This record gives sequence, structure tokens and C-alpha cells, in this order.
Amino acid sequence: MEDARIVDLYWARDERAVAESAAKYGGYCLTVARNILSDGEDARECVNDTWLGAWNAMPEDRPVRLRAYLAAITRRVAINRWKAARTRKRGGGETPLVIEELSECVPGGESVEARLEAEELGRAVAAFVRTLPDTERRVFLCRYWYLDGVDAIAGAFGFSRSKVKSMLARTRKKLLAWLRKEGLYDGG
Repeated sequence: MEDARIVDLYWARDERAVAESAAKYGGYCLTVARNILSDGEDARECVNDTWLGAWNAMPEDRPVRLRAYLAAITRRVAINRWKAARTRKRGGGETPLVIEELSECVPGGESVEARLEAEELGRAVAAFVRTLPDTERRVFLCRYWYLDGVDAIAGAFGFSRSKVKSMLARTRKKLLAWLRKEGLYDGG
């Protein structure tokens, strides 16, 4: 079924929207959740929460790219679940490494002002990513959007582990310069 028709089903409050979303994007959303959580059961629960989130919050402007919209919900749900689990115990997986790698470029905060700054930061990072050459952009997104491990990225692109690590380090350095130029990073 076409994405526009699935969105129409959500807006009509037709329960088939969930079934169609699950049939078309369930595997994709499960992969996104697994990359964050490293736990199959938690990932499946996040995907179920994705359908509920889409049902409750389908935006009025109707997403053009349903796949990306559902992946964003899945990421948010999975990251929230990961954070909750992390407060209970320290975990493994790629998420702590990814957050640590980006921490030198991306400030944190929870105030209203910080949220607005985070939205502006998100737009700036998206603009930066669009400037990257195709392979560099895809490697960056694999690591920092999908939270893929360095070994998985190396295998997918046919690169050595060290090549992926240096490519990511160079891209983070470019990102930091971009954010400084945009006035969104004033750290050392």
C-alpha cells in the first residue's frame, strides 16, 4: 500500500493503518530499535509503541516520507527506553559509544531554552549532513542515526575498521567546525 494511503487511514482512524504500517515498515523499525537497544524483546515492544505513537500523533502536515517518520518515532521510543534502563544499570552496546563520540560536538540540556537550541542544532546538523559526499553521509548516518557498530559499517561498505573510524573522526571534526561557524558551539 502507498504511504499516502496509509497516512489517510491514520487520519480516518482506521485500524488498518497500524496493520499496513507493520506490514510495510515493521522490519525496518525493528532494526532501528535493535541497533539502539541490543535486545530483541525490548526492540519489539518499541516497535509496538511506534504504531501507538503514530496513531496518537500523526502530524497535521501529513508526513511525505512515512518510513522516516516511523523510524524517528522508533528511535525516540528506543532511546527513551535505553535511557530508562541505563538509569537502573550501566549497559553495553553501541549507544553509549555513539553518545560519547558526539558529546564533544553536541551540548545537552533540558530547559525550554535548551529544547529550542536543540531544535536549532538539529536543523544545523541536518544541513551539515546534506553537504557531505554520498559515502561519507551514509557512513555518518549509519553510525549516528542507525547506531550501527563500526564493524557492521566496515562490512557494509567494504572498508577496514580503521578507515571507518578515521572517516567518522574527520566527519565529527567537520561537524564541530560547521557548528562553530553557525554559532551553535562555543566550547573549547
